[in-house]
Amino acid sequence: MNVRFNSIVKVLGVAAALACASSASAQSAGQWTAKFGVNQLTPKVESGDITAPALPGTKADVDSDIQPVLVFAYGLTDNISAEAALGTPYKHSITGAGAIAGTGELATVEALPPTLFLQYRFFEPNAMFRPFVGLGATYAYFMKERGSGKLTAVTNPGRGVPTSFSIDNKFTYTAQVGVAMNFNERWFGDVSVTKTRLRTDVSFSTGQTQHMQLDPVAVILAVGYKF
Repeated sequence: MNVRFNSIVKVLGVAAALACASSASAQSAGQWTAKFGVNQLTPKVESGDITAPALPGTKADVDSDIQPVLVFAYGLTDNISAEAALGTPYKHSITGAGAIAGTGELATVEALPPTLFLQYRFFEPNAMFRPFVGLGATYAYFMKERGSGKLTAVTNPGRGVPTSFSIDNKFTYTAQVGVAMNFNERWFGDVSVTKTRLRTDVSFSTGQTQHMQLDPVAVILAVGYKF
């Protein structure tokens, strides 16, 4: 009985030691980390109307997209980090809404929103779980705006001249919340959710305009390495 008890105690001791080892070397002052993951970017759209001669209530919606993301961070102190999030352009489909709901795809656009965060990480550097919050500066850059025949029918009916458009680039801010978990001394995983305040304007080749509130929410799942 005592032999069995001693064996159990030894096993529990080894497990505790492994747990302590796995929680060591979390991000601390002077440490670089890099992580790779996927990001689902979902615009939370409140659309303005396309100005006349479009029908009153002619609005738009924007679909979500998933793309890979690469994130680098540097520990300024044990609790404060700077983080830069980069990735490939997000490809969004723009569809009809409001008075033209159900008309299908009006256009496509690509967006690239590089962001620089300043984060606060809770708990000590050796904690296995470290929740964090951040506030970042984002530059929303739009490119490859392409209209469809349906966009032309909505904005320039009967004239046959294809409608083109552009979306204003914007400098704005992003709020962030997340949690990191250490797998061992070097590898970790984390999940974060961000929301960006993004309002912009669309200008059409017909002279019409449209105001868009996009305010995208992003969910990032990533695996990282501590240098």
